[in-house]
Amino acid sequence: MRSVEEHLEAVLAGIHELPPFQQQLMDAHGCTLCEDVEAGVDLPAFDNSAMDGYAVRREDVANASETHPVVLPVVGDLPAGGREAHALVPGMALRIMTGAAMPHGADTVIPVEWTDGGVVKVSVNQAPTDRSYIRRRGEEVRTGQLLVRSGTHLDSRQLALIASVGRDVVRVRPRPRVVVLSTGSELREPGQPLGEGAIYDANSFALAAAAREAGAVAYRVGCVSDDEREFLRVLEDQLVRADLVVTSGGVSVGAYDVVKQVLSRLGTVEFSRVAMQPGMPQGFGVVGEDQTPIFTLPGNPVSSYVSFQVFVRPALRKMLGLTPHVTPTVTATATEGWRSPEGRRQYTRVTYSLDDDGRALVAPVGGSGSHLVAGLAQANALAVVPEDVREVAEGATLDVVLLDGSAERA
Repeated sequence: MRSVEEHLEAVLAGIHELPPFQQQLMDAHGCTLCEDVEAGVDLPAFDNSAMDGYAVRREDVANASETHPVVLPVVGDLPAGGREAHALVPGMALRIMTGAAMPHGADTVIPVEWTDGGVVKVSVNQAPTDRSYIRRRGEEVRTGQLLVRSGTHLDSRQLALIASVGRDVVRVRPRPRVVVLSTGSELREPGQPLGEGAIYDANSFALAAAAREAGAVAYRVGCVSDDEREFLRVLEDQLVRADLVVTSGGVSVGAYDVVKQVLSRLGTVEFSRVAMQPGMPQGFGVVGEDQTPIFTLPGNPVSSYVSFQVFVRPALRKMLGLTPHVTPTVTATATEGWRSPEGRRQYTRVTYSLDDDGRALVAPVGGSGSHLVAGLAQANALAVVPEDVREVAEGATLDVVLLDGSAERA
C-alpha cells in the first residue's frame, strides 16, 4: 500500500491551475484573483456629508446651545446625487442629505438631531464638536492605491471594494467544472421505487455538494449501471464539460467493478491501495483527448466522502490557485478514546466543539463502518489518527479537518 502522502503527491502532480480569464464581477465571486486591483478613483470621490443635517460655516454656529440656539435661514436642499454645484453664503444654511456633495464655503455639517428640523429656517441648539461630519475626498482610498492583491479568494467584501472604484471586470481563475457520477446496478435515484436488492444513490449528491462547497461548479450525472459500454458512453459524453471527473464505486476487486475494468484498459488511470481508513481503494489519472483528470473513489458513502476531503478537495484548491493546496487542520483534544487500525491512517468522524475555556474538543460519532451515513451527517470534522496509533486515549491531541468550512479561511 502507498501512504496518504504518496497518493496525494501523485494527485497534485497531475493537477494544474486553470488558466485565468476576464470575468464580470458577480461571476468572479468565489474565484481567485489573478491580478492586482488598484483604485482608479479616490474614495470618497468628493467631499460629502456623513449625516442628514445642515451644511454651515462653523463660525456661524460656534455659540449655539439649548438655552441660546442659533437660527439660520435655510436657502436650499442638497440631495445625494445632486448634480448642481452650490456655494454657501455666510450666515446661511443648506439642508443636506447623507452622501450629498458639500457646498463651497461650508466646513461643517450639523446633524438634524441637533436642530428643530426646520425647512425655511433652522434652529441649531448644539455647537459643533471636533467632528465636522464630512467625508473628505480620498480619506479612505487614493487613486493608484493597491486594493486587492493577486491570489485573493474573492468574497462579498472584496467585490464591494472593487465595485466601489468602478471596476466591473477582473481577471480570475475560474471555478473548476466537476462532473460527478455513481456506478452500480443496485443504485436508484431518490424518488424512484426502490425494488428488491436496490439502494438509493447518496454518493453523487454528497460528492457534487462537496465539490460546490469547495468552490467548483458541479454537474451531478447520477447513476450508471455496471455495464462497461454504458459507463464508457456516459463518461465520453460528459468530458466535453468537465475540468475534472469524480466517480464512486467499481474500483475494488469484484467481478462487476466496471470503473476499474474500463479505465485499466486505457492505461492512463492508476489504481492503488492507500494506507487509510476508510477509503483504501483509490484511482487517479486522466481520460480523453484533453487529458481530463479523473478520481475514482470507493463506493461506500463514508469512504467516498472522506476520500473527497483528503484527495479531491486539495486538487480543487490547486485548480483554483488556492494555497496551501491541502486543507488546513486544527488541533483538538479527544474527550473519549477509540481504537484505530495499525498501519493505516484513520479519519474518524467526530463532533468538534469548544468548551467554556475555549479548548477545542472532539468526540467520535457513529460507528466505524464506511456505510454509516447517519453518523457522517452528525459529524462536523474528521480526526486524523496516525498510522502507528492503535488506541486513541482520552485526552490525546489530534489533528482535525473541519468539515463546515472554518479551516478554509486559513
